[in-house]
Amino acid sequence: MGRTIAEKILSNHSGKDAKAGDIVIADLDFMIGQDGTSGVAIDVFNKMGGKRVFDPKKIAIIIDHSSPSPNEGVSAIHKKIREFTSKYGIKLYDIGCGVCHQLTPEMGHVVPGDLVIGADSHTCTYGAINVFSTGIGSTDLAAGMISGKLWFKVPQTIQFVVNGKWPKGVYSKDLILKIIGDMRADGATYMASEFVGGAIDDLSVDARFTMSNMAIEMGAKSGLMRADKKALEWVKNHSKRTPARVESDKDAVFAQVKEYDVSKLTPMVAKPHTVDNFAPIEEVEGTQIQQGFIGTCTNGRLEDLEIAASVLKGKKVNKNSRLIVAPASKQIFLDAMKKGIVETIIEAGGVFVTPGCGPCVGTHNGIPSDGEKAISTANRNFKGRMGNTKAEIFLASPATVAASVIEGKIADPRRYL
Repeated sequence: MGRTIAEKILSNHSGKDAKAGDIVIADLDFMIGQDGTSGVAIDVFNKMGGKRVFDPKKIAIIIDHSSPSPNEGVSAIHKKIREFTSKYGIKLYDIGCGVCHQLTPEMGHVVPGDLVIGADSHTCTYGAINVFSTGIGSTDLAAGMISGKLWFKVPQTIQFVVNGKWPKGVYSKDLILKIIGDMRADGATYMASEFVGGAIDDLSVDARFTMSNMAIEMGAKSGLMRADKKALEWVKNHSKRTPARVESDKDAVFAQVKEYDVSKLTPMVAKPHTVDNFAPIEEVEGTQIQQGFIGTCTNGRLEDLEIAASVLKGKKVNKNSRLIVAPASKQIFLDAMKKGIVETIIEAGGVFVTPGCGPCVGTHNGIPSDGEKAISTANRNFKGRMGNTKAEIFLASPATVAASVIEGKIADPRRYL
């Protein structure tokens, strides 16, 4: 009987012929923490009696969620992280470097076939380049830093077969919002998701990261894709490590197989206050919005900023709206400047904040006021997510956000392309 990508990677790292439902103890290739979770992980590391980390080259901590620090309490956590990483020789990405889920693959830390954990739920992002990566808690991160191992229950896999030609103005963000809406928030709990098909092959690697990033929003542990020529070329340009790509066997057993045709897809929007509360653009078009946000580990990459700039070029942000942009990394910010993207967005009335999570987490930048509606490229729209429980958050693609801030209301991006 054949095996899935998830089964193969967990078998390769545990030394067992692992099948869905098995419990394995597996060797880790890399692990990350961020400033919202690493403070606790450091405390637990010390309580466990940690005297050293198993391999400092396989650990990184990224200060991205509250970057730069908005208050003295967060500053104390940042200081703790800086001292810990310095003491144990761990790689630190300090303020302004970018979002953890952009930096980890961009800086070459992970390659196809790897097993990776992160103390952040969106660690599933790296599945786009054929990595079994999954979010864990701060306690598990501490244990992983000490031992280099972690236990896993091998998940079943839901396969999403996506074909058809991408229509103008429709992007991977629209597809993943549609899939999450169909599956609901708990439809893939404790399962792996795997995205295949001609429409997936047609996506850029940037666009693939968007889909894998949001696998957790339907409960999935990972958002896996195969490492095709396009993905391998991307990895080669970012890492010196040798990939060990893995594909599901033709006779692999899947919990479910879901089929989609993107030719029939229109721009999608997730309505407040859950990600699975989705609607086609036609149902929400005209809803007044006061703030747009482009960025995050979901849609803060160069391609995303380029798409937004193409919509905004020669236009102005509506006087009743504002646009905040947070590049996903310093390198993306620099590349966007070189290509004139930053200039286009600023001339349109947008403002840039430090590369990092920005308004997504609601701890410092861009907190909306009571009763305001924000449209964001982020991955979550729970009540209070952007820092105010009395505001509403809609989720959409960068093109839809850009079109919406031009009109001051949710707008169909296809009119601007």
